[in-house]
Amino acid sequence: MTSRFAPPQGQDNLQKRMAGEEAANYVKDGMVVGLGTGSTVYYTIRKLGKTIANEGLDVLGIPTSLDTKNYARSLNIPLTTLDEHPDIDITIDGADEVDHDLNLIKGLGGALLMEKIVASSSAKMIVVVDPGKMVHHLGRGKLPVEIMRFGSRSTIERIRKLGLNPTLRANYDSTPFITDNNGYIIDCLPGEMEDPATMDVIINALPGVIENGLFIDLAGMVIVGDDMGPRSIHREHADSQ
Repeated sequence: MTSRFAPPQGQDNLQKRMAGEEAANYVKDGMVVGLGTGSTVYYTIRKLGKTIANEGLDVLGIPTSLDTKNYARSLNIPLTTLDEHPDIDITIDGADEVDHDLNLIKGLGGALLMEKIVASSSAKMIVVVDPGKMVHHLGRGKLPVEIMRFGSRSTIERIRKLGLNPTLRANYDSTPFITDNNGYIIDCLPGEMEDPATMDVIINALPGVIENGLFIDLAGMVIVGDDMGPRSIHREHADSQ
């Protein structure tokens, strides 16, 4: 499986870098920081590593995936666990889709369960994205759902009956993708959702489902990198954007 922390490729590099690096400015001495997973947070973590090395920033990071853990360690970022520090000051993470209420779809990198646990334990969640991730309604692309490997066919069929068009995620060699938690990922195509909060509850109520990629009412701020520089959208102002 390709590392989720390979440097981003393509024309959106600058936009992702601007968003990711801007978010790092919100990390202050003494904070416990949730470290997200993905190509935009790559820049956040890289900047944090440089600030720790050059300015002595005193923080503890809690990674949301094995890739994040390995990348942070390579930059000498001090790490801890959620058991040791159950109250996180701030989490910085990416998203695959962000709607006008700052609800999210996450999980295309396969780390949605740990990402949601860390985000839910945080006083504030900052999301970093490029402009292409902003949507009017969630569901334009895939909605990942993590499921138990035991009884997976039955679980997939239950998801199918919801009209979500599920597909078992596979690696390049056609073997099933296995998460850091030893589960499968089912990629669904729900179409645009008018009520993602209700869909979140319905999916998670299915036997065999571990967690889904809908992040409802968790993001406090979204930083969007675009050609004019990073811009911030706060939850209390989301409806006016």
